[in-house]
Amino acid sequence: MPLNRRRARAGARARRVGERLADRADARLPVLEGGRLLRKAFPDHWSFLLGELALYSFVVLLLTGVWLTLFFDPSMTESAYGGSYRPLLGVRMSQAYRSTLDISFEVRGGLLIRQLHHWAALVFPAAIGVHLLRVFFTGAFRRPRKANWVIGVTLFLLALAEGFAGYSLPDDLLSGTGLRIAQGITLAVPVAGTYVSMFVFGGEFPGQDVVPRLYSLHILLLPGLLLALVCAHLVLVFHLKHTQWAGRGRTERNVVGKPLVPRFAASSTGLFFLVFGVLTLLAGVAQINPVWAYGPYRADLVSTGSQPDWYVGFLEGALRLVPPWETAVAGHTVMWNVLLPALVLPGLLFAVLYSYPFFERWVTRDQEEHHLADRPRDKPVRTGLGVAAIAFYAVLTAAGGNDVLAHACDVSLNLLTWVFRVALVVLPPVAFMAAKRVCLALREADRERLAEGAETGEVRQTLAGGYAERHEPLDEAHRYVLYGRDLPEPPAPEEAGGRAGRLRASLSSWYCDDRAGAPQSSDDDALER
Repeated sequence: MPLNRRRARAGARARRVGERLADRADARLPVLEGGRLLRKAFPDHWSFLLGELALYSFVVLLLTGVWLTLFFDPSMTESAYGGSYRPLLGVRMSQAYRSTLDISFEVRGGLLIRQLHHWAALVFPAAIGVHLLRVFFTGAFRRPRKANWVIGVTLFLLALAEGFAGYSLPDDLLSGTGLRIAQGITLAVPVAGTYVSMFVFGGEFPGQDVVPRLYSLHILLLPGLLLALVCAHLVLVFHLKHTQWAGRGRTERNVVGKPLVPRFAASSTGLFFLVFGVLTLLAGVAQINPVWAYGPYRADLVSTGSQPDWYVGFLEGALRLVPPWETAVAGHTVMWNVLLPALVLPGLLFAVLYSYPFFERWVTRDQEEHHLADRPRDKPVRTGLGVAAIAFYAVLTAAGGNDVLAHACDVSLNLLTWVFRVALVVLPPVAFMAAKRVCLALREADRERLAEGAETGEVRQTLAGGYAERHEPLDEAHRYVLYGRDLPEPPAPEEAGGRAGRLRASLSSWYCDDRAGAPQSSDDDALER
């Protein structure tokens, strides 16, 4: 008994000390207010981890990039190579290229870290792109998350610029060829192209300033912007309710999932180590960007079959598909075969990405907040547009390697180029119509399941001598998922005033013309219960 009393008194003293420490800390920091933040729920579904893949690959980029800056020399000063890689002994090269060779062959673990950095640089924009696709197809860009969509598209744009800047730093023959293409793109700017090229490269190509300037962008400006936007994106994710898939007990007013601490934090930390481990494994067993095989950059050489990293492959493909069009205007030659694919096309693509949430809100007149994710089949027009965009991007990316494909498949390069040109025009609308029809078919299948029940595979013979399959009624959880959400009614033609109003009515009718095919709930509150 005395021992128990002493334990009780010790426990009471410990609680009092803890309360005093918490009160003192809360007077200076929002400790107690952070309790609700630590209990914030996150949906438990694999599709919501795509954004975390981008975040953790970015963390790997930061860690490996800081290490590489200790050994990389961004100088264009030339000297004769005297390192351990014998095939290049005595070859004159820039300090940027030589320091890259030294990292690969002289620094312990340097090649592993350099390849880890490069693999992470490939995964980072890929994860952002797939995450944006998930947001698009589920409608997670709608109110109140339009600002986060804009931030995500900006992150994707900055990731492309950051990747190209890092890709160009080693000053090898492959990256130098990419810089030469970039210089040709700047020259294609009407009237001001020559001045822009001289400003970017610090004189005639290749100049002495481009690698130091890209180095400053690569390690300071672009990472700072990326880090700031990532923080802003995470703040908005925490501030706004996380989207979730429809299900029993999930409504527009709650979030069902794992609390931030400890369950979500534990699974997220495990995902970080998994991403780090897979990237390290790739860096150790899969060679990437062997700059020693390319040699230092020389303006009079181009490597055979040179290909850029995947994230700029669509620009390469666009440049290869546009015919050699040019126009002379007032003594200036406008090179349409460079201006259109390298400047106009990317501008239009990102303009569409930025503006789509506002376009859909304008067309559908949807002013409500949405926290439940759409199934792609429930929005056939949006899904069709997304699939058409993917088809357009895929054709451009494949066209970026038309020479390699022609050699591998033993077909004519000109024939393959024309096949890609035709596919670029024909495939997107075909993909749109096919995706839309598939969505409508899936919705019709949902209507049959709601009306008749789930198929059991059991066939019975009827009294009339025929055969019928037995169905079982769906449970409430599956019924809730299959119920769609009402789309806003399109404005009536007589209500649309002016040319803009009639255009809006026509687009709204086209966008919402299949809304009647979706199974609709007559009592959403009952289903939520």
